[in-house]
Amino acid sequence: MSYFKIYYLFIILPLCIIIYNIIPKKFRYIYLLLASLAFFFFISNKLIIILLLTILSTYLSGVWMDKIDIKKDIALENASSDEKKIIKEKYKRKKKFILISCILFNLLFLIAFKYLKFFTVNINLLFDLLHINYNFKLIKLIAPIGISFWMLIAISYIIDVYNNKIKAEKNILKLSLYISFFARLIEGPIVRYSDSSESLFEGKKVTYDSLTKGYQRIIFGLFKKMVIADRLNILVKIVFDNYLEYNGISSFLAISAYMFMLYMEFSGTMDIVLGTADIFNIKIVENFRQPFFAKNISEFWTRWHISLGTWFKDYIFYPISLSKPIKRLTLNLRKVFGNHFGPLISGSVALFIVWFLNGLWHGAGWTYLVFGMYHFLMILLGNMVTPLIIKVCSILHINRENKIYRIFQSLKMTILVIIGETFFRAPTLSVAFTMIKKIFTNFTLKSGEFMSLGLDKYDYIVLLISFIFIFIISLLKEKNIDVRKNISKKHIVLRWALYYILILFIFILGAYGHGYVPVDPMYADF
Repeated sequence: MSYFKIYYLFIILPLCIIIYNIIPKKFRYIYLLLASLAFFFFISNKLIIILLLTILSTYLSGVWMDKIDIKKDIALENASSDEKKIIKEKYKRKKKFILISCILFNLLFLIAFKYLKFFTVNINLLFDLLHINYNFKLIKLIAPIGISFWMLIAISYIIDVYNNKIKAEKNILKLSLYISFFARLIEGPIVRYSDSSESLFEGKKVTYDSLTKGYQRIIFGLFKKMVIADRLNILVKIVFDNYLEYNGISSFLAISAYMFMLYMEFSGTMDIVLGTADIFNIKIVENFRQPFFAKNISEFWTRWHISLGTWFKDYIFYPISLSKPIKRLTLNLRKVFGNHFGPLISGSVALFIVWFLNGLWHGAGWTYLVFGMYHFLMILLGNMVTPLIIKVCSILHINRENKIYRIFQSLKMTILVIIGETFFRAPTLSVAFTMIKKIFTNFTLKSGEFMSLGLDKYDYIVLLISFIFIFIISLLKEKNIDVRKNISKKHIVLRWALYYILILFIFILGAYGHGYVPVDPMYADF
């Protein structure tokens, strides 16, 4: 299943819109829930039971915590000052037990379906190295689609309930819709309950404005996917499948193409997700913010897959950084290494864990773990050399806010990210290192080589025009110019002329038909 399929865009979504508007307002959230569960069942069949068990355990745990808070408040009413501290600790332990139990229960599904094979293979390899004559049986399980997304959504909800940031949802149907809303079920984004619940359950009617606003974004997403991502897929597949036959320039071109293919496919999917949400007047957070305008890798990851980054920051990085052992370590290291390097060294503990888990979240394989460790090292090194760079720029009288310097920073960042994406795409570490090695040792260009990568000159022209278009849109957004809002203010004739031009561009120049292989949903398996 993909949001780019004809039956989603021209059957499922229109039908859902029509029925949604017919149903009375107070029942619309129930209809969206039924549509979401039917959508998931259509994709994953009997594996819907995993989604339902996640919803049920999260719901019961939240309600249970709420009841504990009520009991705690009653117990505190007539308690003395000394007793209050004991009572708070007692009930906090109970809530923590529920929290940990709920998270572990749900993580067991994630581990079993996504990581069991990886762990089993590597444990058996370790046993072989240690000459232990025993091997675990390899069990292959097919993971429910999007499990890593809706699992993190459920975990964020239960942690927020535990921390009293939100009240537990008493209506299990509403909580079910929050976790399983079909528009973000496959590839996210990972939304917080406090950010989306009100608009999700409100049941606002679909209007002409919401419909056109939503389809504006859906068409833009189709453009990114069908014109750019699917076209780049040819080049990427040819070089990665035959990496030994190509030199450093072709390897770098393929890795770069993959980076932008990933961006166009994933951000294009997000455009369709947010466009669908706009149609139903549902608020969903942005997942991308012009990532290639970032100055360094650290900033890049605050602009790319934003919902995942903020999830790791709020639920992993901050809790570890603010824990008592890390605070003590920071205090001691500050005395030895100073105010910059002291906190940096202690903070690297949390940063390491975040990027280890980030790599593992993306996939059960060593390539993903190395991908995570690569970014950990790049961010850590960047933070370490920042004072030195500032000092050098000051000595050389280089304005770090100068446009040329900013462009240099963005280009440097993009190259570093592209190298990291080699591990993300390569089937093995050996392939990744071989391709990277070629970039630095065999960077030569053979005559006519670009034409041997599956694309002809017309494909390159279409890509060039498309990239210029995307760059202009991104630049305007970077300057806080709301392109969609400005278009909506134009005369209806001009406005719809622009829509039709983009639609025709997709129909005529989209990469489909003989010779083109559409990109599968790239984040759906994560």
